[in-house]
Amino acid sequence: MSHTTSAQFTVGKLDAGMAMLLTEDYQLIEFPSVLLPKGVVLGSVVNIDVGRDRGAEQRQRNEFRELQEQILVDFGTKQPKAPVIRVGHTTQTWTVLEWESLDLAAAELRSLHLYRDGQRMMQSMPSSLEAANSVLAIKTSGLDVDHEYEFKIEMRTSAGTLFSNAVTIRTHSLENLSGVCVCFGECESQEEIENMKETVKRIGASWTDRVSMNVTHFIARYKAGPGCEAALRYNIPIVKPDWLLACEANGKLQPAIKYYLD
Repeated sequence: MSHTTSAQFTVGKLDAGMAMLLTEDYQLIEFPSVLLPKGVVLGSVVNIDVGRDRGAEQRQRNEFRELQEQILVDFGTKQPKAPVIRVGHTTQTWTVLEWESLDLAAAELRSLHLYRDGQRMMQSMPSSLEAANSVLAIKTSGLDVDHEYEFKIEMRTSAGTLFSNAVTIRTHSLENLSGVCVCFGECESQEEIENMKETVKRIGASWTDRVSMNVTHFIARYKAGPGCEAALRYNIPIVKPDWLLACEANGKLQPAIKYYLD
């Protein structure tokens, strides 16, 4: 701290928030009363020392520069990155599109939109960054059998609009059962389930123990259990084991409606 200057004042007026101080040459200045010593009353004489703190000035300058540099890094050099998508599971009528975690830097997510063959789709998409980076995938259905499509995602942010890479998929033919993924529910016995697993292998399909958006059919004898409830939430067809046997016998995908479990 540099040289300190001291001045003497007489309290001329004292209010709750402000005091009027009188200098030795009868000049009036306003001074916050909260800074006066306790017990000061009208007519009290006070000494006020004033000095310049150069060390504090330098610290504040350094802190301000650091803040400016951080703002530049966060808002001036980091930009949102375009989404990166890839094809997940594909069947005869739908496909799953997956994406890597979205990186928006300091921007805010406004919306996500799916484009199919250049046309914006009325597809339900995550509405927040947290949701988008939690699910990391969507299922788009209503596709034609054995047909090629191109997909991309539009990401609107507070810093502008970005498009993902485009991916091309081809839905499966009815004879291609590799996209069929089943999950088993309540059946007559474990032996029945094991036999169905062997059938799944023979037709080139797959099975899983957990219901997810990749599951195409839920096979069960009885509508019971958490797996069945999950299938209902995912809107997955719940069919009898006869459906699987019919697919093998006919060598192609069979309509599920004939085998719905009542």
